[in-house]
Amino acid sequence: MIYVVATTQVKPDAREAFIQGAKACIAETRKEKGCVAYDSHTSINDANTFVVVERWESREDLNAHARAPHMKVWRELSAPLKASPTVIEIISDGKVETF
Repeated sequence: MIYVVATTQVKPDAREAFIQGAKACIAETRKEKGCVAYDSHTSINDANTFVVVERWESREDLNAHARAPHMKVWRELSAPLKASPTVIEIISDGKVETF
């Protein structure tokens, strides 16, 4: 299992446009092979900070997701709406300890 946490700071005046575009992207992504979960959340402390938490069956599925046509559209649409680049953390489930 591969987990992704993607955090994006959005320009305040672009918030609604970002949300609408994200909804379309999320709907398409959830149809992709290997997508276990793909959910967007808003920070409690800053309404312009969005965090997407993803789960993928494999790294290959995640790589295919990055090349999906709707992701190209999303990257082009969202780029001018962002206050800064998205920070992406990719985590494998290679467990060392169980808590």
